[in-house]
Amino acid sequence: MTNALDAIDLFEPGLLDDPYPFYARLRADSPVHRVAGTDFFLVSRWDLVVEATNRVTDFSSNLTGALVRQPDGSSAVFGLDDRGEAVHVLATGDDPEHLRHRKMVLPALVAKRIRALEPMIAATVEQLWEKGFDGERIEWMSAMGDRLPMTMVAGLIGLPDSDVARLMNWGYTSTELLAGMVTTERLGAVVTASVELAGYLYEKFAIACREPGDDLLGDLARACAAGDLGREVAVVMLVQLVGAGGESTAGLIGNAARLLAMDQAMQRRVRANPDLLEPFLEEALRLESPFRAHHRHVVSDTELGGVELPAGSHLLLLWGAANRDPAVFDDPDEIRLDRLVPRGHLAFGKGLHFCVGTALARLEARIAIAALLEHTDTFRMVPGAAQWVPSIFVRRHQHLALTTG
Repeated sequence: MTNALDAIDLFEPGLLDDPYPFYARLRADSPVHRVAGTDFFLVSRWDLVVEATNRVTDFSSNLTGALVRQPDGSSAVFGLDDRGEAVHVLATGDDPEHLRHRKMVLPALVAKRIRALEPMIAATVEQLWEKGFDGERIEWMSAMGDRLPMTMVAGLIGLPDSDVARLMNWGYTSTELLAGMVTTERLGAVVTASVELAGYLYEKFAIACREPGDDLLGDLARACAAGDLGREVAVVMLVQLVGAGGESTAGLIGNAARLLAMDQAMQRRVRANPDLLEPFLEEALRLESPFRAHHRHVVSDTELGGVELPAGSHLLLLWGAANRDPAVFDDPDEIRLDRLVPRGHLAFGKGLHFCVGTALARLEARIAIAALLEHTDTFRMVPGAAQWVPSIFVRRHQHLALTTG
């Protein structure tokens, strides 16, 4: 029997801009849904998404394929590890290697080090605001949302602030393949960005190996010198941190600003009571999860939710759908600042791959949104000046112009 959901174009612009009615249909009618013509399955219901994250022997985190749109509008799979030779680290790695790599990154992201960064983050936010705000308007993403996270990532790694603009271009461009919307014409630029980013980081890492500093480059260089890590793996880890390290924070900073701009009553409420900012940000994470989904590779023939999954097939765990599951959240499409477990969402993943940069992302977003509120009496979106990044992978704004006028 034909499933009506099979006829839906996952890459249709309207659906990319507002995927939530589609997510609701998936949860209700096909919570483990095979994308027509592919071996990709969309997992949308909370309980099944959580189950998949826990079944690490059945579902590997190795990134082996990407769902892409073909010129005729249909979906296809772009193989990323057809020969099984790719290096998988951090978000795409499995234990025990994943845990070993994670422990090497965590020292740079422990709470004490992040707290020490707070004055620097606050100062950077003020500088970015002064540079980007013209007295009435600010292009929030280019001025703050995209730049602040990459500035912090660069600092933690040990890369110069003067290179942030290049890192932003390389980092965000290199992840476009996972968006599914890369055209044949655009593919060359995406590949070039990935190669240039890897070359740049290899050069910086080589310098750190000779003179390791008090930063992540230095930490990884010392691990290599001790024989605990190979250079290729270290560089791939750095590429992933630059490519994806700013995504969650950039998405949150943009999405939170948009939600406040669209809801003046909520904006007034948070202004009047700054203690509400943190629960508001958690609701922003839940409602507009910065990563719409993450991949899993099916290791051997198995099933999920009563659906047979053949070995070698792929899952997309839809955080954005699970975070609006009415079986878990009352009024799932509404901002509720009084939820009993405000952090009980999946925006930063679940289980072994819970995002290592969560505390830093929350801190940056809190400081950036607080500054936006403090520097304005009110703000709203400039009509027609908000645009989402066209992607099935991330929920981030490409443009978001705000005005105080």
